[in-house]
Amino acid sequence: MLIITRKKGESLMIGDDIEITISKIEDGSVKIGVNAPKNVSILRKELYDQVKDENKEAIKIDIGLLKNIAKK
Repeated sequence: MLIITRKKGESLMIGDDIEITISKIEDGSVKIGVNAPKNVSILRKELYDQVKDENKEAIKIDIGLLKNIAKK
């Protein structure tokens, strides 16, 4: 993991087209702005993990259900 120190108003670049800007720092919280192409998905980590877990649940196969369908 790369650790970078930034102050309010400063930015960092990821590749050539993603810019992360520190917009506000107060009370132990940091607000960041992300400027990226529309085709780049940007999610908070906790939301990303939730979506990933729900997708895993959605692809679980009920073998009993498949057997019933196969009998028909």
